[in-house]
Amino acid sequence: MDPSRISLRPCKLSDVDDFLKWASDDRVTRYVRWNTITSREEALNYLEKVAIPHPWRRSICLDDRSIGYISIKQAGGEDRCRALVGYALAAEYWGQGIVTAALKMAVSKVFKEIPELVRLQAFVEVENKGSQRVLEKVGFLQEGLLRKYGFCKGEIRDMFVYGFLSTTDKIM
Repeated sequence: MDPSRISLRPCKLSDVDDFLKWASDDRVTRYVRWNTITSREEALNYLEKVAIPHPWRRSICLDDRSIGYISIKQAGGEDRCRALVGYALAAEYWGQGIVTAALKMAVSKVFKEIPELVRLQAFVEVENKGSQRVLEKVGFLQEGLLRKYGFCKGEIRDMFVYGFLSTTDKIM
């Protein structure tokens, strides 16, 4: 995959049809906390109410067409030094290095755009080997196993916690 074809940009309502293609796929939404999107109306509502207003959610684009997303949610108050990372990608693009490239871009940008951040973290279900490989390729370190930690799709699941630290020391 030519990395110059991959970009990150804010989500737009005009992404609705591309978004619906991958957000309606149970394989893609298996490990995300939101449910599979089943209609164009539901997709528009999600984009308008959740994706677009999110402070740092970017559409992963291939030739400027949305094929996935990355979100980085900064904690509040005294915990604003850290943020939670989440992402998903259309199944037809799995295994091509796209999420790895996009996440590297996001990590580079977010530490510049949110100066008080020193740590990114991701929680990954034990069964989600693909996501674990992506995080490790980007430089996240697996820091531990959290037993019965995350509630997703009606089940409480074991999760690995991954961390990535900023390369600069910051004093708040």
